[in-house]
Amino acid sequence: MSDLAKHLRRGWKAVSRRAREFRMIGQGLASTDHPILAHVIPMRRCNLACAYCNEFDDHSKPVSIDVMYQRLDRLAKLGTSIITISGGEPLLHPDLDLIIARVRKHGMISGMITNGYLLTAERIQRLNRAGLDHLQISIDNVMPDDVSKKSLKVLDKKLQLLAEHADFHVNINSVVGGGIRTPKDALVIGKRAIELGFTSTVGIIHDGDGQLQPLQDEEREVYTAMRAMEKSSYARINYFQDNIAHGKPNHWRCRAGARYLYICEDGLVHYCSQQRGYPGKPLAEYTVEDVRREYRTEKSCAPHCTVACVHQISYLDFWRGKQDLAPAPVGEQQGERLVQLQ
Repeated sequence: MSDLAKHLRRGWKAVSRRAREFRMIGQGLASTDHPILAHVIPMRRCNLACAYCNEFDDHSKPVSIDVMYQRLDRLAKLGTSIITISGGEPLLHPDLDLIIARVRKHGMISGMITNGYLLTAERIQRLNRAGLDHLQISIDNVMPDDVSKKSLKVLDKKLQLLAEHADFHVNINSVVGGGIRTPKDALVIGKRAIELGFTSTVGIIHDGDGQLQPLQDEEREVYTAMRAMEKSSYARINYFQDNIAHGKPNHWRCRAGARYLYICEDGLVHYCSQQRGYPGKPLAEYTVEDVRREYRTEKSCAPHCTVACVHQISYLDFWRGKQDLAPAPVGEQQGERLVQLQ
C-alpha cells in the first residue's frame, strides 16, 4: 500500500474515532447514570514482573471468551462508552481479537494497555482488523534494570512496527516515581514517541504497595519538562498530577464505581486497580442504582490518588453531583446503603 493511501486511511479512522469520542462526551454530559470508562481484565498473568506493579501474577489462566462476552454485554447494557482492556498482559489472551471485536460491535470505544513485548507486524494488523481504537504502552527506562524491563532499548523496534502498521492511536507513557532510577529517561522516551508520530504523556507511579511516594527535585524537573511536551486533548487532562508532583493533595470528586469501573478477572466491580475489594460486587448484578450510589459516595483515598484514568473521567462531572454519602464500612451489605438514597 502506498504512503498516501495509508495516510488517507489513518486520517479517516482518526476522524471517525474523534467523532465517537465527542459523542461519548455529549452522552456523559447529558446523563450521569452510566459508566464512561470500564477497565476490564481478561488475563491477570503477565510475562514481566516490574517491581512497582501489584496488578499481575505468573500463573492465572485467561478468562474464557464466553464469560468475557457476558461481561462486555453487561457493560454495554449499563451504557458504558469506553472499554480499556488491561491486565496482567492482555496480549497473552488467546481470544483478544474477539474481545476487541465484541467491544466495537456494541459501538463502544476500544482501548488496550500493554507492555508491548508481544507485538509483531502481523499482531498489529490483527488489532487493526479487530477494531482497536487506542493503545498505550508505558516505558519506564532507557535500559532495563531490576525495577522494570519495559525499556526503550527493548521496545524501540516494537514502536517502529506500530509506526509502520497501526491504524489506531498510540500513546507512549513515560514515568517518574515508583523507584525509577533515572528520571531523565522519561524525556528520552517522550521525544522518541513524538518522533515516531505518537502522543506522549508522563505518569507519576506508585510503589509496589500502591502508595504515592513524593517526587524528588530532579523528578519534578523532568515531570515539568514532560508536561510541556504533551498535546492538549481530553485524553491528556492530567492537571491533577501537578499537585501530586509537589506533594499536595487534590480536592476532587472521585466517581469510581460509577463513571469508572474496574472489572477484575473474577468479574467483580472495584473502584480501581489500587482499591480492589470495594464495592466488590459481581458485574452481572451491578445496576443503575449501584452507579447512582457510588456517584454520590466520597472516596477517602481520593486526595492522594495517582490513577490517571479515574481523574480524567471524573473531570466530566467536577461541577455537579455533590458527594453526600460516606464510604461503606467494611463488610456492610450493598442493600443496606441503598436506603440512604431513598
